[in-house]
Amino acid sequence: MIDLETIPDQMEELIIPTGLYVVFPFKGTDNEAPTMYQYILGTWLPSSKYQLDLRPHFALMGEKYKNNAPDSEEEIWIPIKPRSSE
Repeated sequence: MIDLETIPDQMEELIIPTGLYVVFPFKGTDNEAPTMYQYILGTWLPSSKYQLDLRPHFALMGEKYKNNAPDSEEEIWIPIKPRSSE
């Protein structure tokens, strides 16, 4: 069991506010990640009905994450909110 109450001295607590996120599966190396972020922010987001929300974005690296291996898998979580009509 993981102790989520005890934070090591070298780390800080980060509380992520609730809200809407779009989740993109990503498979590849660290060097390929910028292309994925470019697609998300430069293609997907502008053509969607959403805009970025000012909350943290993050990646979840679970059991399929293999530290820069070509078959490494993770999820990229981007905070979004409905596009304003301004």
